Order: sequence, then structure tokens, then C-alpha cells
Amino acid sequence: MAELDLAEFSRSLLADVQATADAEAATTPETFTRRVFEDLEEAGVVSNAFTAYHKAHGLLVHGYGIGESGECLDLFVTDFHLAPLDTRLTKGPVETYFRRLLTFAVRCRDGLQKDFEPFSDVYDMCSAVAKALTEVQRVRLFLLSNRVATHTEAPATELDGLPVTHEVWDLARLHRHATSGALSEPIVVPFYPPLPCVAAPSSEEGHSVVLAVVPGQMLAELYAEYDTRLLELNVRSFLQTRGAVNKGIRETLLHAPGRFLAYNNGITATASQVDLVRGPDGIPTHISGAHGLQIVNGGQTTASLHHALTRDKADLSEVRVQMKLTEVAPDRLAEIVPKISEYSNTQNRVTQVDFSSNHEYHVEMQRITRSLWAPATDGSGQETHWFYERARGQYTDALAKARTPARQKQFKRLNPSKQKFTKADLAKYVHSWHRLPHMVSRGAQKNFVEFMLHVDEAPPRVDLRYSQRVIAMAVLFKAVDRIAAIHGAGSHKSMITTYTVARLSLATDRRIDLDQIWREQALSPVLTAAVHDLCPRVMRAVTTPLAGNHVGEWAKKVACWDAVSQVPWTVPPALSHELRDKPLDEDALAGGTGDETGASDEAALVPADEWYAIEDWAKETRVLEPWQRQLAHFVGKRLELGEDVPEAQAVQALHTRKEALGLGFTPAL
Repeated sequence: MAELDLAEFSRSLLADVQATADAEAATTPETFTRRVFEDLEEAGVVSNAFTAYHKAHGLLVHGYGIGESGECLDLFVTDFHLAPLDTRLTKGPVETYFRRLLTFAVRCRDGLQKDFEPFSDVYDMCSAVAKALTEVQRVRLFLLSNRVATHTEAPATELDGLPVTHEVWDLARLHRHATSGALSEPIVVPFYPPLPCVAAPSSEEGHSVVLAVVPGQMLAELYAEYDTRLLELNVRSFLQTRGAVNKGIRETLLHAPGRFLAYNNGITATASQVDLVRGPDGIPTHISGAHGLQIVNGGQTTASLHHALTRDKADLSEVRVQMKLTEVAPDRLAEIVPKISEYSNTQNRVTQVDFSSNHEYHVEMQRITRSLWAPATDGSGQETHWFYERARGQYTDALAKARTPARQKQFKRLNPSKQKFTKADLAKYVHSWHRLPHMVSRGAQKNFVEFMLHVDEAPPRVDLRYSQRVIAMAVLFKAVDRIAAIHGAGSHKSMITTYTVARLSLATDRRIDLDQIWREQALSPVLTAAVHDLCPRVMRAVTTPLAGNHVGEWAKKVACWDAVSQVPWTVPPALSHELRDKPLDEDALAGGTGDETGASDEAALVPADEWYAIEDWAKETRVLEPWQRQLAHFVGKRLELGEDVPEAQAVQALHTRKEALGLGFTPAL
């Protein structure tokens, strides 16, 4: 892949951040922070990250996050400069940034939230951090910078017995991953003492295989350190942890650890290089290390080991796991790894969704959008592309291939950075339009996985009209996002935006003319005025939790969408005249979420007691997501009170029930 020069990458990054900040009426540090969050979340490095700025004597913070498993607290501080190449980020400032971040954590522990207005950005952050410090098992401090750091390592420390680690994401690191097409650096694992193995060299060039047995404790600790980075070539969102087989894994680990090797299928892993210890005859006898280690099958086994160790305090000293480790040449990863995963998996079905970049849906979206010209709207007559980034780094790579400054300028003119959108963006736009804002609020990774599940179940017809309407959703979403910023949405903006789009879609019964938005590449003045009127009403509902005390967590709940869907608002007469006579025939734009009619009645046919039973079963087996348990309880309560279940929630509830039945749930007779 052609590499973009570091200086050019810096200029491109700066220009993109400034343009986005101007468009969203945000500060450049906040915009830069949010951009890096998106990259880190997509890479599986962080999850549930929120921007929130607070500065006081001795402390500074730009954001926070709590890991998906609830075991890790992440705190972020940003170093953003308008002339990033003029100076370097040296050791002194790096240490100061981390010290101020840790001081903030200490102040939160000591009750800092009481100094702020309830449900403000900073109040939410302080409350979440204080609560997390009593529940998590480790703390990670992140320094995000658009300068090059001369000092990128800091020794681990402790806070009230919790291990504290430090990560520097500077310009060089961001550039390295942008041009390589992946965020995560190769995982290098030394095996000490070396693992006995049986080698089976392949007669075919490009790969070889060794078989070994790995201590369960080692796998659990690897997952604790690298989390989903260890599974990047597997199901990124780790769908496999939801399978019913996990109950059996947990029972074996707790009650018969010595039998784990006999009962479990083990793991299948790949590495770009395997270090072997050879005997006198030259035959490999032990594995001493692996470079670029990835678990492509057995993710559920690995995560279950980690959960048993951390949550159940299980003794893993007797646990052994068989491992098939394939050394694959880097240039053959894309060809060989999907086949290894597809053919070797016997515990959970693996589909092409797992390797989403190569999914037919995304390939078609890219093919169409590369040749699709958006109408000129600035009077210049110059049509442009909406650049769909099917795989990470495609935009940067295409820009680098332009080579000369003149050609790069031409590329940017035809492919404006503000019109670049990713797979995660697409899922966000479509799910907002289809009234699933609670799903969008759960983060880019979870939302994308749910989107792909729908696409896989009911594949939409991806053609020219479909692509134009998806882009129209993007135009709508971005316009609402700018309006939310004007109304002071702050760090809650992403949630306010998706909920506003969903409430608008509900009020208009999806009769907004997406085709007109595509032709105009903008909202009409009447629709813009309507969004300005609706947005503050939605913002009040989202930022006033009826359950819990944290806006970010409240926005993930189905109950939040229920509250927003009941916000009093009627379509203004002027907008009514612009609406289509009936909803667009979208052929399940969200892979099946488009046809919701009748779902409420169908959900009502299931007794409330059965919905509660699904909730209890999910708590016991841990095979459904927390939001699915909450949804089952929500539907049961609505039915118990004799209330209707909103269509959007009913669709998801029926999907959850179907999944539960498939995973072993048995309704009472």
C-alpha cells in the first residue's frame, strides 16, 4: 500500500479536524478526540468512550470510557496543536499529562461530581468514573496527540490497588496505522517456558502448522491484556460469546477443570512468525514465541477463561487448551485466514459477516458509490463522490496514490473528506432512520454487528437507488448533528442526533423525501426549521434519565427510546406539505428493520411471564447481551400493565426471543 508522507498526513488530519469542527460548531481538541475514539473503537481497543472536558488546578481530562466487560476504566487526555510539526511531544509534558489524568481519577473518587450540575457532561463523567473505580479491575490512561512524541512509554502504576497502564497515541502512531490499514500493532507473545509442540510443515508455500497445549491461565491473561485485539481476524465484536456453549465451558472450568482439555474443542490461531526450538535432528520440538498472534476460532473459549478467572475467581492452574497454530505469510492473511476460521469452527456458525469488509453488501456499496456522482450544490457545476470506505485506510491510500500535490488536490475536490463514510457510519445512518437510536447509542461496534445480523438475515438489494437513499440518510444525519451542536448538545451530541433522527422518522412515518435530499444534497429550509424545533425537546428527554444517573447508559436502553418516542411533537403544516404520500419502499434498508407493522401485536401474543422468564434465563446463562435482558423485562412490564409495546421495541424483542429459543430457552407449558 502506498504510504502517505507523515507531513502530508499531518496536514490532511489537521484540515479534516478543522473542517469537521467548523461544521459541527465544536472545538478542534474535542473533534480530534472524537475522531480518535472512533478509530480506537473500530479497532477494538476501547468501547463506550465519551468526550467530556474538564480542567482545574492539577488535573485535565478530555474523555472517559468503561470497557465492554465492565472490568476496565479508560481516561483520555488530548494534546492538539494547530502547528503540530513545529514541536515534539517530549517526556516532561507526557508525564505531566498522565499525572493530571490520574489526579482527576483521584478527585472523582473523592466526590468531585458534587461540584457540578446533575446530568451535565462533566457530572456524568465524574459519577461514572467514581462508580467504575469501585468495580473495575484496571485503569488505562490514554494520551492522544497530533504531534510526534519522543517519549511513548511510561511505567505502570497503581491507584488504590488497581493497576494503571499508560498509552500514547501520537501522530506517528496514528499515521502508521492509517497507512497500514489497521490500528492494532502485532501482538508478540513469548512462551516461557517454551510449549512442547508437534510440527506439521506444509508442502504448500505460505503457511505451516504446529499443534500445542496452552495453559488456561496464560490464555486468560492474554485476553485481559489485549481484549478483542486478540480476535481481530475473528468476529471483531465477539459474537461467539453469546452462544449457549458458554454455560458448559463455565461449568467445566468451575467444577471439572482437569477435564477441560477433553471437553473443549480448543483454539485455532494464526501468526505471521512462529519461533521454534528445534532438536538435534532439526525437527521442531517447542514453540518459544509468536509474532502477530491472532485467535481466529475459539474466541468464546478464550473470553470464558478470562471471565471465569476475573468474575468467578476460578483456579485455572489445571486447565489446558489445545491450540492449532498456523504460521501464515502476511501477504496471504486475507486469503487463508477466512478459510481457516470458516472450515475449522464447529462450536458456532461462522458466516461471511465475520469478515465484513469482504461481505457482498459492502463490496456492492463500494462498487456503486465509486462511480456515483452527487449533484453539485455550490454553483460550480462540479459533481463529487461520497467515498465509501469499505476497509480501513482506503481513503488515505487513494489519496497517497495521487502522488503529486496537484493530483491530491484534485482527488480531494472530487472526494471531499466530509463526504467519506465508513461501514460503522452507514449502520448508524440506517439504524437512526429505522428508529433504533438505542442501538446506535451502544457504540459503533455493537451497532454495526446488529446491522450486519439484519443484513445477513434479509439481504437488501443494493442498487443505485438504494445507495442514493443511504447517502440521503447520511446528509440528514449530518445536518441534524450540526443542529444538535448549535443547541448545546455537547458530549451528548451523538446520542441527541440519533434520537432526533429517529423521532423525526417516527413523526413523519418515514415519509421524508430522501430522493429530494439526494438531489439537493441538503435539507429543505422547512425540514431544517422542523429539526431546530424538535431537537431541544429530544435533548431534554435524553439528558434527563428516568433510570440510573448516567446519560450515556440511559441512552442505550430501550426505555429511553420509549420516552423519546412519546415526546410531544407534531409535524409542522409546512413540512407536511413536503412529505411523500406514503413511506418509501425501501425493501428492508436495514436488513429487515423496515417492515415493523404487526410486531407489537405479535409481541403481545407472548405472555408477560414468558418475557420475564427469558430475562431470568439470560441472567443465569449469560448468553444474551444486557440490553436484550432489559428489553425482555421492558416488554413483560408493558404487557403486565396492559400497555402496548412500541413497534421498534417489539421488532427487537421478537428477534431476542427467537435467538433465546435457538440457544436453548424453553418456555413453561
